[in-house]
Amino acid sequence: MQITHRSRWHRLLHPLNLAGLLTWLAVAATLPYDAGAQTALRWGSALLFLLAFLLAASYERPAPQRSVMLVIEALAALVVIRLAHRSGVAPALLVMLAAQVAMSWPLRTALMMMLLVNVGMYLVLRDVHSHPAAVVLIFAGFQAFAMLTTHYAGSAEKARDRLALVNADLLATRALLAERSRDMERLRLSRELHDVAGHKLTALRLHLRALAGQAGAAPELAQCEQLSAELLGDIRAVVHCLRDSGQLDMDTALHALAAPLPRPRLQLQLDEDVQLNDTAKAETVLRCVQEALTNSARHSDAKVLRVVLQRHDGRLLLAMEDDGQLRGEPRAGNGLTGMRERVDEQGGSLHLQRAASGALQIRVELPA
Repeated sequence: MQITHRSRWHRLLHPLNLAGLLTWLAVAATLPYDAGAQTALRWGSALLFLLAFLLAASYERPAPQRSVMLVIEALAALVVIRLAHRSGVAPALLVMLAAQVAMSWPLRTALMMMLLVNVGMYLVLRDVHSHPAAVVLIFAGFQAFAMLTTHYAGSAEKARDRLALVNADLLATRALLAERSRDMERLRLSRELHDVAGHKLTALRLHLRALAGQAGAAPELAQCEQLSAELLGDIRAVVHCLRDSGQLDMDTALHALAAPLPRPRLQLQLDEDVQLNDTAKAETVLRCVQEALTNSARHSDAKVLRVVLQRHDGRLLLAMEDDGQLRGEPRAGNGLTGMRERVDEQGGSLHLQRAASGALQIRVELPA
């Protein structure tokens, strides 16, 4: 997914990036301003490091451009450390780099990267500093602290996101189960009314009709027979209403699914003629929307996910599209593969395509 300008600025304002900017300013304040070719190279490398730092912060973590920027940061930082070794502060740039590397790559890969960078720092300081190993060890400790802090902060953030998804799943499932319980209770009441009250009222009406037909019967018997007929009709209407109102409330379930997620916001269009009384089919719709929300939250900076559920030519159509942008052709990962398997179990079909706006469109068709 491509990144919008607003989301890039949002990432640049992350507290970690702001702390990095303050660190760079502190390092820049110690750089000498003496005339000569080294001054231009020193400041050019420092500015290159800052530019790479900002660009790396603006890209999503899996983006390959972010990794390229991190490598540029490492090379620029080593040049600054070599040319500003007297200040003793320049290696702090590698602490900034360590935090970004730990946020971008797996911890083992990040450690290998920083090990190579520290070897490079030792090599550039070996000829110009009296104690290069001590400098490397001191700043390696700061780097390790920054890496571990960033790593565990990222792990906590991922755990929070997973918990939000699980919570959304539980809320949506609870909404469906509650609606299903109400449906079963309505069905039980309708059966009781039909089998017990309806049966006895029918017998009462037959007796009243027989009494009213006898010679010399009071006119009130005919009126009672008429009232019993009307009451029986009313009970039958209630039973019919209870049975027909057994469809599941998908609007409530889908909004409960999206409520705990900070983004994207669910924009739901549910046609009035869409009625679901099959729990398995309702769960398939729910899981499809859940996977679309998860994809938009993890792989896109989409702010809105548009979901349309309607009936067409005897089929149930579910169309989903967010306001992000897709790079390349859509490919089905584990989530979309699981979605397709659920749809296939219900005798439906799933189609993925790229919209004219660049967004991923997911279209599901199920038997109505």
